[in-house]
Amino acid sequence: MRWLVAILWLAGAIGGLAAAEDVPLPRPRPPVWVEPLTFREAAGPDFNSAEVTSQPSECRLRLEQVAAVEPMPRLIGPGACGGRDMVRLDAVLLADRTRIEVKPSPVLRCEMAESLAAWIRDEAAPRLSAIGAVLRSIDNYDDFECRGRNRVFGAKISEHGMGNAVDVRSFSLADGRVVGLTDMTVAKDLRVALRASACQRFTTVLGPGADGHHEGHIHLDLAERRQGYRICAWDVREPPVEVAEVVPLPTPRPAIAAAR
Repeated sequence: MRWLVAILWLAGAIGGLAAAEDVPLPRPRPPVWVEPLTFREAAGPDFNSAEVTSQPSECRLRLEQVAAVEPMPRLIGPGACGGRDMVRLDAVLLADRTRIEVKPSPVLRCEMAESLAAWIRDEAAPRLSAIGAVLRSIDNYDDFECRGRNRVFGAKISEHGMGNAVDVRSFSLADGRVVGLTDMTVAKDLRVALRASACQRFTTVLGPGADGHHEGHIHLDLAERRQGYRICAWDVREPPVEVAEVVPLPTPRPAIAAAR
């Protein structure tokens, strides 16, 4: 009898093992980017071999007069990401050749780097200087990154994916102070002036109040839209007004009737 029980137990164990082995494993995730078979596939339909040259573009020649840059090769893929005439912007040079470091150094299209350098030279640095502050560096929150808008999977490629956007968080000053562009404690007139100048120079400016994704930094880009449409969505906010708590007075005592 014992041997029969043992046989039945062994058969059940083997059957359970077989059932476990029959459970299919999860399918592997598809690769994010399938390697192209040819250079043409990688370079994209807008690539023109006749334009390949070792000579710097006119934009780069202008940019090198006002900034310290490192030329980058054409950035290819994945997908629609990348672009031509890319540079790494290490620092912006003021008229007296003072360096304003950009940390970390963003990788941008030359035109975008030129606009950013001009905004820092002509708008940010002079406005800070007017209040007795010397600009030393800019905190770059994000630049070239192949992703969808607002990092939403499947969304339209962000301007960041084409090196056409940069996110600026703050300015660092020579005395150690940090001026956050979304910091409500920073002088409002300074932030208003910076917003106005940014909205004139860039086609997209997104900050607090734009869409919930830009509460702690300012997004700047040069997106091209129909009929020159521009977006300026940056609420310059003030600290909430503290309302003193009103303590109610005690209820007055009822009048005591005069004795007769």
